[in-house]
Amino acid sequence: MIDGVIIQELKQITDERGKVMHMLRCDSPLFERFGEIYFSFVNPGVVKAWKRHKRMTQNFAVPIGMIRLVIYDNRDGTTSYGRTEIMEIGEENYCLVKIPPLVWYGFQCISFKQALIANCSDIPHDPDEAEQKDQLNSSIPYKWHIKNK
Repeated sequence: MIDGVIIQELKQITDERGKVMHMLRCDSPLFERFGEIYFSFVNPGVVKAWKRHKRMTQNFAVPIGMIRLVIYDNRDGTTSYGRTEIMEIGEENYCLVKIPPLVWYGFQCISFKQALIANCSDIPHDPDEAEQKDQLNSSIPYKWHIKNK
């Protein structure tokens, strides 16, 4: 696994009335501090990549749909330098993925319906704090499977 990335199974409580899906608690060892919570929808087959944050730690959960999350570490000096991790998370693999600063990531909706990504970050969004690359950028060793491209 990439240094600093943590995956934790999340609890779901289901009964005849519906379901409660836990995400993150203030007493969890993964919780650092609260910055903001936001939700991102991604349509089937669509890729949102590549991005990394300079200071922000993100905590992703996908309560609706499924995504392929790809994480790439190009941080000098880490034991996982040059490593790419690919995971499928969402309704069928409900978990929390903690992504530390300076790690590139992207995701693609792999379900037949929209996927909903919940992110509880440790600092509020700041557009000057993030970097982006095109999804086809060759400096990251992963090729997205995109129809009609």
